[in-house]
Amino acid sequence: MKKYISYKNLINLLNVLAQDYQVFVPTEAKNGRFYKKYSADCGKIVIGEVRAVEPLKSFFLPGRERVAEDFKPDLPQKDDRKPYAVVGVKACDLKGFKVQDYVFKDHDFEDPFYNKARQNNLIISADCTCCLESCFCIALNLKPYPQESFDINLSQVDAGFVVETGTQRGENIVKENFSLFEDAQDYMISERNQQREKVTGEIKANIKTQDIPQESLYQGIIGKNYQSVLWQDEAKACVECGACNTICPTCHCFLLYDQKDKGKMMRLRIWDSCMIKDFARVAGGANPRERLWMRLRNRFEKKFDYFPKVSGIYACTGCGRCIAACPAKIDIRKVLKRLVDGR
Repeated sequence: MKKYISYKNLINLLNVLAQDYQVFVPTEAKNGRFYKKYSADCGKIVIGEVRAVEPLKSFFLPGRERVAEDFKPDLPQKDDRKPYAVVGVKACDLKGFKVQDYVFKDHDFEDPFYNKARQNNLIISADCTCCLESCFCIALNLKPYPQESFDINLSQVDAGFVVETGTQRGENIVKENFSLFEDAQDYMISERNQQREKVTGEIKANIKTQDIPQESLYQGIIGKNYQSVLWQDEAKACVECGACNTICPTCHCFLLYDQKDKGKMMRLRIWDSCMIKDFARVAGGANPRERLWMRLRNRFEKKFDYFPKVSGIYACTGCGRCIAACPAKIDIRKVLKRLVDGR
C-alpha cells in the first residue's frame, strides 16, 4: 500500500529525522536549486521541480577529505557527526550511485569512508515535476522519477506527496512515524502517474528538438571515432577548468596529498579532473595525454566505452550539469550526436 504525507507532516517528519541526521533539503535560489541544512529559516524548500545544482556525490565523496593522520595504519579518529539525510534527490543523481559503488564499494577495493557514508546516510528522493532545457535523462534509459536506490521516494501531488519505500530503513521510518502518514487514495496515484507522463513528454520533446541520440546507438562510438578530428574541434574552446568533472554525479577521480599542520601530518583526498594537464603526468615528466584534445577524448572514452565494457553502465546520467557548468559551452549532447553520426 502506498502512503500519503501532507506538506505540513513532511516538515514534521524532517524535524523528527533531524534528531538522528543532518538533514539537507533543496532550496530555491535565483540560479537554481541548492542543498541547505534543514532549519526553520533555511529558505523555500523545493522537493519536486528539478535536480539541485550540486551533485549528490558531494555527500558521499567530499571535495576535500582527511583519510590518514601521522601515517598510522588506523583510520582517522571517529567522526561523531550525525549521518546525512538528503531530501529531494532525483533519479539522475541516483544513477550516479551505480558508478560510484562500482569504483569504491563493489570492485577490487572497498573504500571505508565511502562505504560508511553509503551505509549510514538516508536518501529521500523525489520525482521531477518539470525539466530543464539541458535534461536528457531519457536518452540514457532513465525515467524522470526514481525507481531504485532510494530509502523513501516522494511524488508531489496536490497539497502533499505520494510516498513509496525502497529499503527496510525507509519502511521502518514510515512505521515509526505512522501518525504522519495515511493511505494514498486512487486519485492521488492517478495524479502522480499523470505528472510523471507529463514530465516524460517534456524531456522527450527536448530530445527530439535537439536530435539527441539514444543510448542504444552509443555502442562502439568511441572506437569508431578515436582518430576523429572532432576531438580537436571540440577542445578548441575548452579552458581546462575541470568544471565538467567536479559537477558530474559519476566522475570520481581523486588526488592524495600530504599536509603538515601544527606538527601533525595529514593525508588528504581531493577531487581531481582528467581535463587538467597534470592529471596523467607520471614521474620523470612523461604525459601520455599531453594535448587537451586527448584529455577530452579520454573523458568521453571512460564514460561511453570503458565503463560499459567493465560494468555494463554508461557513466552519464543525462542530468545536463556539465552543459550548464562549462564556460566554453561544450555540449555533451552535440558531441554524442557527432560521435553517432561519425563526423
